[in-house]
Amino acid sequence: MVIFTNCEHQEDNQDRLKMKAAILQSSYIPWKGYFDIINDVDIFCFYDEVKYTKNDWRNRNKIYSGNGLQWLTIPIPKQAVKLKIAEVEIHDNKWQELHYKMIQSAYGGAPYYSQLGNFIDLIYRQNNWQNLSDLNRFIIKLISEYLGIKTKFVNSSEFKLRGDRVERLINILKDLGTDEYLSGPAAKDYLTGHEHLFEDNNIVLKYKDYSGYKPYKQLAEPFEHFVSIFDMIANIEQNEINTHIWGLKNG
Repeated sequence: MVIFTNCEHQEDNQDRLKMKAAILQSSYIPWKGYFDIINDVDIFCFYDEVKYTKNDWRNRNKIYSGNGLQWLTIPIPKQAVKLKIAEVEIHDNKWQELHYKMIQSAYGGAPYYSQLGNFIDLIYRQNNWQNLSDLNRFIIKLISEYLGIKTKFVNSSEFKLRGDRVERLINILKDLGTDEYLSGPAAKDYLTGHEHLFEDNNIVLKYKDYSGYKPYKQLAEPFEHFVSIFDMIANIEQNEINTHIWGLKNG
């Protein structure tokens, strides 16, 4: 088992640092809530050893221009639904230039487009992506660093996955030495009826609360929360972005 020592949370009554973890599938240029979860924990595990799902956030997300919402979708072969997320390959790279131009067109007039321009040049023009999971993890880690997030990243492939769908999560958390598991609210139905497994292993189960995010000036109206983090990077100065995500809640 790997021992992690970068926790920054308060000590419990036994003078031991608590370890908080989250386990999520990688997503394509995720929304702010995804990064809020990452920032809330000590260890974040990319859970890409599970089946790829069609029409999900693995290969697509939304941007918001003056013309409204637009989807950015990476073309994925139909047979990918038979594969794990980590196994999904990208066969046609024409989408990279298309997404670059769509983002440039959507946010070129945004007040902080220069911040975003550095990202999209690196992602879409300086790299040639062949694996979906590799792309998503690269973007998420890159943006996390930009936002000042100090969380440790690991991949589910680093662990021996055993048991059924919920037992797998529990076993990863045990291998990480986790005291608290932070889940997205969408997984509540998935975990209902299995809460005792967390209790049996002395792991506190908590669900992320996405309420309380304050709006900011976007390029269109009405305000849209559920768009890619790219929207915040283009519209808010770097050192102010976290005040619109976790800064508001922590301060």
